[in-house]
Amino acid sequence: MKKRLLILGGTGDAAELAARVSQIADVEVISSLAGRTQQPLTPKTGTVRIGGFGGAAGLAEFLRRSPIDFLIDATHPFAAQISANAAVAAAECHVPHLMLVRQGWEAVEGDRWIEVASHSEAAMALSGQSGRVFLTIGRQELAEFAGLDAIWFLMRAIDPPALNTPIPKGKLLLARGPFSLADERQLLLEYRIDTIVSKNSGGAATYAKIVAAREMGIPVVMVQRPPIPNVERVADVAGAISWLIEQFGNGLCNGCNG
Repeated sequence: MKKRLLILGGTGDAAELAARVSQIADVEVISSLAGRTQQPLTPKTGTVRIGGFGGAAGLAEFLRRSPIDFLIDATHPFAAQISANAAVAAAECHVPHLMLVRQGWEAVEGDRWIEVASHSEAAMALSGQSGRVFLTIGRQELAEFAGLDAIWFLMRAIDPPALNTPIPKGKLLLARGPFSLADERQLLLEYRIDTIVSKNSGGAATYAKIVAAREMGIPVVMVQRPPIPNVERVADVAGAISWLIEQFGNGLCNGCNG
């Protein structure tokens, strides 16, 4: 009988993981997306469900009812609540649980980072210091910057903010990465950006803006990641595949690493 793997997804890593695990004959893959974006990164293989579970209790009930044999949390590094819920539910149901968390970016020579712990701290860091800001934090936290009337914002997000959400003055760009270094340089020049606000998401898809800022001497207000549960974790898809193989022992079919 096949084992069932639940992947909490919505990221490129989660979609890649689902595709690779689906090649394993002994595993049935179920990917769960929160449904917060209008065009999510939907895996092309396996079963896909969209929507929340109803907290840790709802996720635990899903793990029991399905039933789920393994759980891999491959959500965005800033999806703190679902990761916390996953840790609680997996422990309650005694389901082997792994977090796939890509490495965060680290400042290198030439970077001018202002590291802050939250979006509210990022807004405070801008006040009186910046005039034209590239805000690359997604749509859900735009309201934190709505009161900064002295600043013009270029806001980039995958989807527009919800109706009646207060947003700062400026221009909204709807786009999904990856973004090229040439395009990011052009964007900063065209809109005369003097500061960038970014989450420390890690990965390559949106790192070009950090490189462009370094080259142009533009400071970056970098929002640090929230704390994550103290559970077993890996930094890439290959590590997650290796973990899954270990859960099966040596009896898992070949072809897992193709």
